[in-house]
Amino acid sequence: MTDYSPVRRITVVTNPHGRGGDAASVAIARLRAGGAEITEVCAPSVAETVRQVRDSVTEATPDAVVCVGGDGLINVTLPAVAETGVPLGMVPAGTGNDLARELGVPTDDPIAAAALVLRGRTKTIDLGRIESSGPPMWFATVTGTGFDARVTLRANSMRWPKGRLRYTVAALAEISGRLTVPYRVELVGAVTEGLTNPGAGSLLETEAVMVAVGNTRTYGGGMLICPDAVMDDGLLDLTVVGALSRVEMLRLLPALSAGKRQDHPEVRQFRAAAVTLSAVGAPATADGEPAGTLPITIRAVPAALTVLVP
Repeated sequence: MTDYSPVRRITVVTNPHGRGGDAASVAIARLRAGGAEITEVCAPSVAETVRQVRDSVTEATPDAVVCVGGDGLINVTLPAVAETGVPLGMVPAGTGNDLARELGVPTDDPIAAAALVLRGRTKTIDLGRIESSGPPMWFATVTGTGFDARVTLRANSMRWPKGRLRYTVAALAEISGRLTVPYRVELVGAVTEGLTNPGAGSLLETEAVMVAVGNTRTYGGGMLICPDAVMDDGLLDLTVVGALSRVEMLRLLPALSAGKRQDHPEVRQFRAAAVTLSAVGAPATADGEPAGTLPITIRAVPAALTVLVP
C-alpha cells in the first residue's frame, strides 16, 4: 500500500566515517531548497546515532528520517524508526545500496533521491528481526550466514577494490578455507508457493556452504541470492547452498555477482514466517553488518517500516 504525506521536517543521518559527505551536502542543499527544515545527526558511534535519531523521532516527530549512506547506515538507524510509522528515506552513498535499488530509489543521483523524499510517497514493507543470545537486531535486506557472512566481513575490512568487485575479491580469498558445515534449519509457517526450486519440510539437516535469509532479493550490491523474495508478504525467503565443491563455487560466484538466478540441484529455496539456524561457529551478517554467530532465530515482522519511494 502506498500513500502521500507532506515532508517538511527531516532528520538527516550521515556516517562521519563513511564516504557520503559530498552526497550529503548536495542532498541537504536540495532538501532545503525545497522548503525542508533539517536536523542533522552525524554521531561518532552506533549507539549515539540510535539515541539521537530516537530522540528526534520521539521528541520532535519529523516528517521523515533520511539516511545518506548505504545499507549499513540504514541498518544502524532501524532500531530508532522501526514500528514508529515515521517514514525512512534514503540518499544512497554506500557500497551496495541494495535496499534503495530494490525500492527504485536512484543510486547515483543524490539530487533526484532528495527530490523523491520531498515528494512524500510512502510504502510499508516488512523487516526481519534476529533473536540470539545478544540484543535483538533488525534488518531490511538479507541476513547471510556461513561462507557469505565470512565474505562480507572480509569485504568490509578491505579498502580496495571499490564497489561490488570488493565482494568478489573477498569471496576468492575465503574460498580457500573450509566451505561446508553441518546446518540445522527449522522453519515456522513454511510455504512453497512461488518458489523456483523449493525445498520440502519444516526441518532440514544438511551440509551447506551458506544459508541466506532474505527480506529482499539481493545483497552485496546486486547479488541475486533470494530471487523470489517480496518485501511486503510477511514472509522470509531462504536460499540454502549445499555441499558445493570449490570448482562449483567458482562457477557460482560470477553468476551471483552478475545478478543471475541460480539453477543448481544444491541450491534450494524455502519461504517461512520464521527460521532458526544452527551451525557451530558460523558467523552471521545482516544488511552487511556483523550479527554474531549461530544459532539465531529470524522472524518476519510485517509492515514494520514505512519507506519513501518513487
